[in-house]
Amino acid sequence: MNRKPWFLIVALTLLIVRPDARTFAQVPGANSAKSPTASGKSSTNASSPDASENTVVQYLRNMYAWGPEFDLKVGAVKQSSIPGLLEMSVTVGTHGQSDTATVYVSKDGKFMVRGELTDMSVDPLADTRSKLHVGTSPSIGPADAKVTLIEFADFQCPSCRQLDRILRDFLPKHPEVRLVYKDFPLTEIHPWAMTAAIAGQCVNQQDPALFWKIHDMIFDAQDSINSTNVTDQIKDFANRLNVNDDSFENCLNNPSTGQAVKMTKAEGQEVEVTGTPTIFVNGRRIVGPDESTLTRFIEYEIFRK
Repeated sequence: MNRKPWFLIVALTLLIVRPDARTFAQVPGANSAKSPTASGKSSTNASSPDASENTVVQYLRNMYAWGPEFDLKVGAVKQSSIPGLLEMSVTVGTHGQSDTATVYVSKDGKFMVRGELTDMSVDPLADTRSKLHVGTSPSIGPADAKVTLIEFADFQCPSCRQLDRILRDFLPKHPEVRLVYKDFPLTEIHPWAMTAAIAGQCVNQQDPALFWKIHDMIFDAQDSINSTNVTDQIKDFANRLNVNDDSFENCLNNPSTGQAVKMTKAEGQEVEVTGTPTIFVNGRRIVGPDESTLTRFIEYEIFRK
């Protein structure tokens, strides 16, 4: 796992904590900070002089002792959904890595709110659920399940293998739960993940029931697979499953198969998936193989009225 330096993690945690369940997950390397404009200030400024970008930057530097080694940039200032509060993004960068959070500032420049604004009159998960679709992705469990798990995973990710082992024990005890698997190969750090994802797509096209078998085979053999032998390994798995060799070979070499993988990854990016595994329990996000939170979310959905 590619982790940010501890001091950047602390800095960003001070700014904002997302309300997601999180444990260890695989994430690609973060990009260095990019200022919104050449000057590092917003292109539009809806604030009064007292609530300027400069005021925000200086206040945060003083509050958290962020010296010259921390690069702070303020993005576009706009009116928030709450009258009297302006919304702006703050990017914090150091040692070549960065992240961005949102802050809210009163129009008179006296007060700052850090965090997320929540409209309690709407379902907080509705927007996420509207962007998650089963489609033709591999799934196991009843189509009318009360609880649907949509997992974005990477076959080369050790944390995904850990979650897979949790689910192998969990799902047989909960036949009312449906699991949907979405490819999200982290090609920046996992060189053979895309090849494995394409192989899974090809097996699923021939026989959806066999997908879960090659899925388990790949995770079980994860430590022995590398960039050199991945193609031979997946072809061996396919042979053991009696997959049609010619159709499988043609599918592996068909550019449209790789495009299908990219589409599932784009779907994940639409709901802000950045690391694997990320699993949604009826729209509730869990990042990493967090068994206790997974159980709690599922049981809540099963038993709630």
